[in-house]
Amino acid sequence: MSRTEALAHEARRDRLLAGLRADGGSPAAPLALAKRTSNLFRDREAGPRHRIDLGDFDHVIDIDTASSTVEVEGMATYEALVAATLQHGVMPAVVPQLKTITAGGAVAGVGIEATSMRQGLVHHSMLELDVLLPDRRIVHCTPDNAHRDLFFGFPNSYGSLGYALRLVLRTLPVRPCVRVEHIAHASPEDFFAALAEACEGDADFVDGVVFGPRSLVLNIARFEDTAPWLSNYEFERIYYRSLLEMPVDHLSVHDYLWRWDTDWFWCSKNFGAQNPLVRRLFGRSHLNSCSYTRLMRANARWGLAKRLARWRGMHTESVIQDVDIPIAAAPAFLDFLQREIGILPVWVCPVHAPDPDAHFTLYPLAAGMLHVNFGFWDVVETREAHEAGHFNRLIEKEVLRLGGIKSLYSDSFFTRDEFNATYGMAAYEVLKRRYDPDGRAPHLYDKCVLRR
Repeated sequence: MSRTEALAHEARRDRLLAGLRADGGSPAAPLALAKRTSNLFRDREAGPRHRIDLGDFDHVIDIDTASSTVEVEGMATYEALVAATLQHGVMPAVVPQLKTITAGGAVAGVGIEATSMRQGLVHHSMLELDVLLPDRRIVHCTPDNAHRDLFFGFPNSYGSLGYALRLVLRTLPVRPCVRVEHIAHASPEDFFAALAEACEGDADFVDGVVFGPRSLVLNIARFEDTAPWLSNYEFERIYYRSLLEMPVDHLSVHDYLWRWDTDWFWCSKNFGAQNPLVRRLFGRSHLNSCSYTRLMRANARWGLAKRLARWRGMHTESVIQDVDIPIAAAPAFLDFLQREIGILPVWVCPVHAPDPDAHFTLYPLAAGMLHVNFGFWDVVETREAHEAGHFNRLIEKEVLRLGGIKSLYSDSFFTRDEFNATYGMAAYEVLKRRYDPDGRAPHLYDKCVLRR
């Protein structure tokens, strides 16, 4: 496969460069990526964009089981990447939760999942990276070549330094099935202590869910060759509910990796899709994150949910956030979250940067320290009116106070000084001058906070 696919990749690169040359000089409008789907949850100001279509770069080029690597193009979805690697008895070292996330997007943003307690974030599994720069050059980046600064600076850049055309990522061996223990805790302190202990053990996957102040479930999963039964959560059964119902469960490795996608964790409830009748009307093929994302964006365009809330006399704010908090501060952050925000359930996933010498410029995690990712996604409703971004701003302040960091895929309200200090903007400006000296791509702060 590798030789044929490698030649096909080179041909796609040549066609892309020829098309960009024919496109003329520097575009007046800001650069943007032409995509059919997106896992970003922040709107940008309306206005012209010079869109680059990289849709052809969606192939898996090579799977090398001997070196435990996969070579993949940036627009390949993890659904396609997992399907290809599982045929060879391996999986990407970190598989983000949603099928439509792309390999390039998971690196340009921040991808995490239940292997992250040992493997780190998606970009920690990256070995090589080819980037299409805003000036239409393509550069090859590794941890030790002339473009190592971009290799370590590309994660969390969200297209402001260019777009990933090709990546080499580490893989892990898999076995056919996964056994999952669901361990209930009534104390946050006990829960986080058990989570930290699980990360030191022999588990292959660790995550958890907070259902309430005294209802926390730690999920510890291990590969297995055979299973007494295999549960399936792609249609009538709902995965997150099983955490409270089944002390032990067994899934195929494929179904385990996509356990959260069918119901978008639990957010399918916002579309009535957890009602058995509505679920059947959706059908198996439409119970997935892609369908819910389309519905969510349609609602955002038409404002139906906001109108209904106003009719009920309520004020709403969308709070869709993932934050990484040092584990010592995790109980304090959870207490804040329940007290000030009130969103439940909350997904919890440990993350540990595996290489203390690998310093990723724009998303620094303290080396040698276990962090806890909190994922919470809902709408906060109040009778009292607040300024725009009130609850998101409370979260940002608490994350900074506790020494954490927040993903930038959704709404952000940081001041420029806060943003500069948190996301390594001094080093980013050096990268910007080297790789986008004409400012053809938006600045990271302008894009993620000012929505330009």
